[in-house]
Amino acid sequence: EFMQAYWDREEAQIKAVEHLASFLGDKNALPSLLTLTELITSAMKTHIDSLKLQIDGCRLLLEILSQALEQDLDVETRLGDNVISSLLETVREHSENEEFLSLVCTLLMMISACEVAAENLRKAGAIPDLLMIIRNFLHNEQICLSCCGVLWSLVVSENNVDQALLKSAVCAISAVLEEHLQNGMVAETACSALWALSLQGCLTENEYESTTALLLGALRMNLERPVLVKNACQALASLLRLSEIAAFRFVTDSKGSGIKLIKDAYHFHCDDPEVVENICTLINEMAQYDDIVPDMVSQKMKELLSEIKSRFPSS
Repeated sequence: EFMQAYWDREEAQIKAVEHLASFLGDKNALPSLLTLTELITSAMKTHIDSLKLQIDGCRLLLEILSQALEQDLDVETRLGDNVISSLLETVREHSENEEFLSLVCTLLMMISACEVAAENLRKAGAIPDLLMIIRNFLHNEQICLSCCGVLWSLVVSENNVDQALLKSAVCAISAVLEEHLQNGMVAETACSALWALSLQGCLTENEYESTTALLLGALRMNLERPVLVKNACQALASLLRLSEIAAFRFVTDSKGSGIKLIKDAYHFHCDDPEVVENICTLINEMAQYDDIVPDMVSQKMKELLSEIKSRFPSS
């Protein structure tokens, strides 16, 4: 009631947000806090010039939504188009502030996991904003991680996104992967975003070889991470399905054959059925090319497949 009564007073909204934050440790207060999501974003939009309100509001929303998701509360109904449009307006207004963008992109990644929110983000035109942020803050690991995560959610199950826009995303995500190849968490999300883009047919023939090399690099640097191995194998399988050029780069990469690399990945994660399944999918895509089969034979791929079959007889 206080926030609504003094909606035009910036200092009143800041004090209200600070006061609401004091209830975050109270589980009984959480359902009530969750109902204030739209009111908080409305205050941020009304006082869009107030950087402090944007930062404090984002922090509060992050805490409310993360705790609500942990407690399995109904978050989706609180993420309507008014909330999304307000957040994107603040992103556009403060597109040069790194601290704020790090917070708001983390928030967008969290809420984009909800189908309703992802659809609202698509409708509100979030993809160009995300790509611009990546290009401007390529050095920032948290921003790149969050933006790639949001892009994955927006692209993976959507068939009506502007193809020209998605094609421009390939370059941005590739730049993220190249810049943060040794950061496992960032590389995971970048690999998943590239996989989604390849599924949508967004890569050009000129990008097949370089993208294959990047994905192989991500595998080499992060072989111990099961999620990254799954994401990279899915993305590579998608590329090999599209192009023999990608398949040749896979087996003749200057830093080592991809066949040996996925064998190493298997031995690292042989007890993880999901990883093994994705490795088998990649092997299956390799086998479609007659010129690649001799390399598979020389690398004893048949023996590997026999071992997998014995370990997972129902596969």
